[in-house]
Amino acid sequence: MSTTQIDRLRELLEPLAAERGLDLEEVRITPAGRRKVLRVAVDTDGGVGLEACAELSREVSAALDASDVMGAAPYVLEVTSPGAERPLTEPRHYRRSVGRLVRAQLREGGELVARITCVDDAGLDLEVPGEKGRKATARRVEFADIARARVEVEFSRRPTGDESTEG
Repeated sequence: MSTTQIDRLRELLEPLAAERGLDLEEVRITPAGRRKVLRVAVDTDGGVGLEACAELSREVSAALDASDVMGAAPYVLEVTSPGAERPLTEPRHYRRSVGRLVRAQLREGGELVARITCVDDAGLDLEVPGEKGRKATARRVEFADIARARVEVEFSRRPTGDESTEG
């Protein structure tokens, strides 16, 4: 059974990320002219800072130099955190988005836009905004019932209990 280049990269990079308490979220290679761009996205429950990305980038670069996984072609390495609108595919993604507004496509059909209030191993509790002056309602959705979901970017996001409203 052959492994793909992405699989080999994951095997090499996962332990490096884990040593720093980071989750390896994505490994992607895209062509860019005569080079390739290797994008490595990592995350944690508290988010990833610039210094953590820089440290991991140095370690990844050294590991890649010591292996043949990227071959002889030139490449550019980018170590980053996931974007705000990335898909939510793992329970940890939902947990990290508590308090955020999400748009979910349900397997049974239909779309749901709601705020995540709680996440457990089986699914999430949501607050569905009321329409036309009605109160918000609570709703439970199991992970198995979600076809795909993404955080909605809010420009005037309301603060949650653990955020300060003072500046």
